[in-house]
Amino acid sequence: MQEQRPRCPRPPGEPRWVAMFREPGGDTWRVGAQSPYREPVLYAVGDMTRTLRARGDEVTVALWGPGDGGSGAWRLFGTPSAATRAPAPEPSAPPASPEPERLAERMTDRRLQVLLAGLDRAGLYDLGPQDQEAVRVLADRLDEPTARRVAHWLAAAAGRP
Repeated sequence: MQEQRPRCPRPPGEPRWVAMFREPGGDTWRVGAQSPYREPVLYAVGDMTRTLRARGDEVTVALWGPGDGGSGAWRLFGTPSAATRAPAPEPSAPPASPEPERLAERMTDRRLQVLLAGLDRAGLYDLGPQDQEAVRVLADRLDEPTARRVAHWLAAAAGRP
């Protein structure tokens, strides 16, 4: 017998990208992330899903966005019962905008700052050009949780919490 899940209500206001989360064991939905751009909402859904799952909570997400053709209507893009990832982009999704590129750049900068802070805690303050380039390459290739873990290892190796 399949469990019946409550239908996710349409978010209030003008259509934009909105991730709605259902409280575990309840019928209440709440806005978890919203943006005029799809990519930041998908990033937030992944991050929140990992956090909730780490706590042992069930995760139910619904992704709402603007309907086709800019008609000003809402469209439900999916309600997975326990999404590990956000729903895949559909062909009818609006074209990419410059905002996601700025988000990606900002996230790389955050990872770079996390790694540099870990090196500072480990006592490595005087980085040469090759060291700085190595940190940039790591920041480009790691996701934020992994960059934080590496920074933690560096701090722990130096005996600083």
